[in-house]
Amino acid sequence: MVGVAGDSPQLAIVHGVRGGRLELKIGFQGRNNHLPLREVQLIQPLAGRDPGSLRLDQSPWNLSAEVLAAALPPSRDLATAWLLMAQPDTAASGKTDAADGAKAPPGVDLGDFVDLFGDAADPTQRAAAWLWIEGNQTLFRQRHGRIEARNLQDLRQLRRERHLRRLVENQRLIWQSRLMARQPLDPESLSNVQKADLDRLRQWAAGECSEPLPEALLRVLQACRCRAESGDIRHLLVDLGQWPRHHLPALEATTWQLGFSPELLAEADRLVAAAASPMASDVGRLDLTHQRLLTIDDEETQDIDDGLAIEWREGQSPRLWIHIADPGRLVQAGSLLDLEARRRASSLYLARGSLPMFPPQLAHGPMSLRHGPGGQRSAAWSLWVDLDQTGAVVAEGLERTWVQTALRLSYGDADELIDLAPPQERDLLCMQTLLDQRRQWREQRGALNLEDPEGRIRCRGDEALLEITEPSPSRQMVAEAMILAGALVAERGQRLGLALPFRTQIPGELPDAQRLESLPPGPVRHSAIKRVLSRGQLGVTPGPHFSLALDAYVQATSPIRRYGDLVTQRQFEALRQGTAPLDEASLANLLTELETPLRQVQQISREDQRHWQQVWFEQHPQGRWPALFLRWLRQDLRLGLVWAEDLAMTLAAECPPSSQPADALLLRVQQVDALRDELKLQAVA
Repeated sequence: MVGVAGDSPQLAIVHGVRGGRLELKIGFQGRNNHLPLREVQLIQPLAGRDPGSLRLDQSPWNLSAEVLAAALPPSRDLATAWLLMAQPDTAASGKTDAADGAKAPPGVDLGDFVDLFGDAADPTQRAAAWLWIEGNQTLFRQRHGRIEARNLQDLRQLRRERHLRRLVENQRLIWQSRLMARQPLDPESLSNVQKADLDRLRQWAAGECSEPLPEALLRVLQACRCRAESGDIRHLLVDLGQWPRHHLPALEATTWQLGFSPELLAEADRLVAAAASPMASDVGRLDLTHQRLLTIDDEETQDIDDGLAIEWREGQSPRLWIHIADPGRLVQAGSLLDLEARRRASSLYLARGSLPMFPPQLAHGPMSLRHGPGGQRSAAWSLWVDLDQTGAVVAEGLERTWVQTALRLSYGDADELIDLAPPQERDLLCMQTLLDQRRQWREQRGALNLEDPEGRIRCRGDEALLEITEPSPSRQMVAEAMILAGALVAERGQRLGLALPFRTQIPGELPDAQRLESLPPGPVRHSAIKRVLSRGQLGVTPGPHFSLALDAYVQATSPIRRYGDLVTQRQFEALRQGTAPLDEASLANLLTELETPLRQVQQISREDQRHWQQVWFEQHPQGRWPALFLRWLRQDLRLGLVWAEDLAMTLAAECPPSSQPADALLLRVQQVDALRDELKLQAVA
């Protein structure tokens, strides 16, 4: 019988010797193994017996865990053995060899050790003593086959370490049980180690997985049946009350999550208080407060960037005015508020609502073209344009103005007025006629009208709500007015040699007319067209915009919501004041600086909409929705794009392998888990 040392010491029977390796049957089950001679220790020889069929649980050993436990002496006897061996004049100090006077190695062999409290001739006692020595005890250590008593200093240190390990293990088990309970935690009741574990888990939940989790924490997660993956950890943290169910990882530690600093809010309050006072930039503003200015926006919109008005002229065609808010009157370039807006680059729109580029008291207050009591006036940049009956521009101009909103309409209100056409709303009807002619002018030049209903998810508390926006007459009218303003600003900038953030799009090779005619109008046909269009580009060099059918285009009508639009206004303001506007190189550097926050805004917005879309499908797991197949994304994986008309959404889904554009399908939820960012849809014929 031999002993195999290691993390879990075991007994074994030697069945043969091959060179320097032993053939062993290890443990009571007799597992076969081969080990080098140096890795085992002889416990008890069995002379004159054929070991071929022997096992530890067979005669003559007849060992079991219970037998070995009974053979081990009481802890008092083992402590006495330590006292005997720890004395300097005992065997623990080494014996002197009578032949040459040499000192023997320290300690005693296994037999002498067993004789201190039992019978070394008893193989069961020898086996029990060896297992105990190799186990988790502190009194003795074994080196080179000799057993030594540890000195008192080492013994105390080992016991302290063992005590600390027990404390740590007990804390781990308590922590493990609290996590396994999956009940809300009070962070104040946690130890520093547990708080650090929660911080690490939050980082992983947010997708920051570059730093590996500690081994002890991994063991705790394993006991909780929680995989070391972001989705599983988010589920655990939600149960523990340490992660808001609808928190966006992409929003973590961003300027949007941090909000505006007290210093910025105080500066915004100061500007709100000063907004009604005269300012240097007010000199020369044209007073147009007599015009009947209409603003048309979504009902929840509070930062009103733009509005429309009609100037009726005796004996001449009506003139269209497009008024754009002038936030630059209050916020100076290079100021703290300006730098913060530049850092954000845009307002952020989420299912819960918007996070403005400027502090709300400014964006929703004096910057906005507000409709309020007492004849409230607003500063604006105002474009006027005369169109002929084909929609072409006959004359245009740009003014700095004072305006006053006469009527604020929602898109629903405006659609109703357009439909009813009451005589007192001739301004609105005239706007609609002029801008409809302008859209037709662009379409004759090749502009693409790819508008479809759009389904977006809004939320009320934890409930996801589907909101479908139709391309109604008022929305088309306002969109056309904004496109017209962008074209006028771009043409004026070119004429003045002014560097502006031009938006361009290279021509796309559209599918042939026969192919398009074979597809039903609407989303299916539009999908075939969108597939061949290139992405728009932003740069300082003017160029054509293919989809809009314009020679040049600049986004210019949302300076409260888009920093680039504010930069455009400042370029024209610099010319007006006789100062140097940004040259092309400086503007290009600024646009490059804005790229990162704009990408971040886009990422957060997409992640937010995807999350709430998943929440919506979680709330409708048994839903069935008619769908039309659009095109393949990965035909080898049966992954295609479908249009769900009742949801007004284009969605990726598993589709029948033979699907063709416009095939009718039925869409259903296959798997959804918003916390794991999982949504699998299936479309069947």
